[in-house]
Amino acid sequence: MDLLINGDRIERISSSGKIEIPNGAQVIEGNGSYLMPGLAEMHGHVPPVESSNLPQRYVDDVLFLYLAGGVTTVRGMLGHENQLLLKESVNNGDLLGPNLYLAGPSFSGGSINSVDEVADRVRNQVEEGWDLLKVHPGLTLEEFQAMAEVANEEGIAFAGHVPEDVGLENAIKLGQETIDHLDGYIAYMNAMEAPVEESELQDVVALTVENNVWVVPTQALWETLIGAADHEKLKNYDELKYMPPQVVENWLSFLDEGQRNTPFYSGEFAEVHAENRQRLLKALQDGGAKILLGTDAPQLFSVPGLAMKHELKIMEEAGMTPYEILKSGTYNVGEYFSDKDQFGTIKEGSRADLVLLNGNPFEDLTVIESHKGVMIRGEWLSRQKIDQKLDEIAQAYRD
Repeated sequence: MDLLINGDRIERISSSGKIEIPNGAQVIEGNGSYLMPGLAEMHGHVPPVESSNLPQRYVDDVLFLYLAGGVTTVRGMLGHENQLLLKESVNNGDLLGPNLYLAGPSFSGGSINSVDEVADRVRNQVEEGWDLLKVHPGLTLEEFQAMAEVANEEGIAFAGHVPEDVGLENAIKLGQETIDHLDGYIAYMNAMEAPVEESELQDVVALTVENNVWVVPTQALWETLIGAADHEKLKNYDELKYMPPQVVENWLSFLDEGQRNTPFYSGEFAEVHAENRQRLLKALQDGGAKILLGTDAPQLFSVPGLAMKHELKIMEEAGMTPYEILKSGTYNVGEYFSDKDQFGTIKEGSRADLVLLNGNPFEDLTVIESHKGVMIRGEWLSRQKIDQKLDEIAQAYRD
């Protein structure tokens, strides 16, 4: 097949040789290759534009790393000052990076002190132009209800964690659009220390599907948080060289000191907890729930873009097929953002966010790691160009 890209759109698709190549067009030879839509990071982060303890280049590097991993869309799940200006610069092509859809500063026990404050914060974030509201732990049920009511009035989605005082059923029935990390499900089923019953799984799947809720699992990160991940493997991830030394040091310190102090740590029950999460993901997929791909990068050994390989692997280990996994990061995301743009598919009119591969990803997901190049909004980044930039980033953080 041949594709003709015009600006940031796929203009035409036809059998090979049927499209007349315009004079002066850039020709990208893909003979013997496979083409897929760019992946999405549906629970990612864009660091603060200005941070006193991180290198000045860090934000630009994070944006590039997403692209290097084949990630062309990021739903940023924690807003910071000046981030909307950054989004504008990226989305209009002035700054190289994935397409950004951003949640504002979060609604949490630390940021909210009253029901009235919740309502004002929702309206302010709508006026400022954020794409959605981020829910963090700590909200009371009354505060959550107020947020949901005003958000529904204003037509803005809210998504993220499930606060303990709210609970999964209330969060879903009050309209939370995505449940991220599965921790709300695990708390609802009391599934941190004992194998979950099949009937419980089917009940939460039905609750999810009936209320048209999306789910962002982030399984690889949560294996680390609950204490089920192999520490030596984490420490030896090759992609850590693309992170600032102080970031990596913080991650290593977490393994040595901080992990046991999180509310998610399962200690001797970590393997049971991890297995419950995997069974839940499989049950949600089989039951018709809508899954969205995410890693929560950059956080705890989740390097932007490059951490996708770990998430894809663990989703496959849960029993999802490569097709189902790739759909969660492409087509499903396009459906989720269908009111914003057309992407996540390879068809005429779709945004030209693409990844060129050496093999068939439906047969082997690892071919994504060794891709031949990435197209972002019609701009082609060859493998050579990507590798050169990766080498430059690694060198900068070694000096």
